[in-house]
Amino acid sequence: MNNLAAGQRRAPSRKLTEAEQRDQDILEHENDIYYSPKYTDDIYEYRHVSVPKPISRWMPQGRLLEEYEWRGYGIKQSPGWVHYMIHNPEPHILLFRREKDFQLKYPDATINTAPPPHHIGGLVG
Repeated sequence: MNNLAAGQRRAPSRKLTEAEQRDQDILEHENDIYYSPKYTDDIYEYRHVSVPKPISRWMPQGRLLEEYEWRGYGIKQSPGWVHYMIHNPEPHILLFRREKDFQLKYPDATINTAPPPHHIGGLVG
């Protein structure tokens, strides 16, 4: 059943802004992010995270991501993980590591979702 009165037209839907489209892509595809099992050496534990193309297309390329950045793209991990390496042939696969036994050593560690303060004129603001 149509809720529009006779002669009324539905307003055309507006095009999403780039930020809105990015947020929608993340929301629609964050459950498709793949988290590998953890693997270890004597110092670190590692894992890789495969980000679906609709999300990875929004991610900066050619540099490591800060925690608040990768969390902003829908990646969910416990505290201590650091994006430590780029695998150029597959930039949608992020390589993470953290100190072995991190959660035992730092039980009160928190998740960082906020960007660092901006530096203006040499002052932290």
